[in-house]
Amino acid sequence: MKEKWGVTASQFVVIFIVFGLTGTTTAVLTRYVTNWLGMDATTFWLWKLLLRLGMLLIGYQAILLTYGALLGQWAFFWKYEKKILKKLGIWKGESDPGITNASNNTFPKPQTRQFRHVAIFASGAGSNAEKIISHLQTHPFIKVSLIVCNKKGAGVINIADRNGIPVLMIEKEPFFRGDVYISQLKQYGIDFIVLAGFLWKIPETLIRAYPKQIINIHPALLPKYGGKGMYGQYVHEAVIAAGEKESGITIHYVNEHFDEGEIIFQAKCLVDDHETAASLAQKIHVLEHQYFPGIVQKILEQ
Repeated sequence: MKEKWGVTASQFVVIFIVFGLTGTTTAVLTRYVTNWLGMDATTFWLWKLLLRLGMLLIGYQAILLTYGALLGQWAFFWKYEKKILKKLGIWKGESDPGITNASNNTFPKPQTRQFRHVAIFASGAGSNAEKIISHLQTHPFIKVSLIVCNKKGAGVINIADRNGIPVLMIEKEPFFRGDVYISQLKQYGIDFIVLAGFLWKIPETLIRAYPKQIINIHPALLPKYGGKGMYGQYVHEAVIAAGEKESGITIHYVNEHFDEGEIIFQAKCLVDDHETAASLAQKIHVLEHQYFPGIVQKILEQ
């Protein structure tokens, strides 16, 4: 079950504690509500059955989420609840009406499955990394097994710590000269790399070691506004300065040149007349968080 859910040993223990606490609390509350309503052995059986069903279908789920949040496992249990709601036809999935999606993004049907170990490279706060980790947390054969970071004190390190994921801190000179870090990636079983806000150019030695197994997300519609120096606010400022009416995200494979790898997926958003770099960045973040985790999963399921 631990491997099926894709969780660490400590998460596994906490998850079972949450289930245990929820079951016990639901039983105690059901007994309390039964007594409060004056139900006893003479009460019509259907009323008691309806009460118990209500506690199971509504009360249990609410209590489960509450304990999950209190013990730091909200992401796992919210995903669990969404699966139940989808099966009941209540949950239709998340969407953002202000975003238009590229219509020609298709993926081949999944082939034979094997367990995949993913490394996420990140330099900053790690919001995309956190979304990917949460999305894949219960996946049966995909696991984020390593965070690679080049900046001390980066927010992504705290995200890794909260999720029980080891961190590999790298230095510039050995990263660009030699293959010392490739051997360390192999030690963790890494067979796929996701760049999520990683600002260094990937060296050819690493690309050769992971052919078409490294992907990146860029905050613009490539091939426009890519290349050296085009990251973060600089991209959004360039888009606005050029008078573009739309921008978006591009997910692409990584090759030897900045932002020139094969495009996998694009999604768009409108650029308003009074747009600022900050407001456009917020729109782009919405796109990144909405699509990047799912695209990572689809690629790994090919």
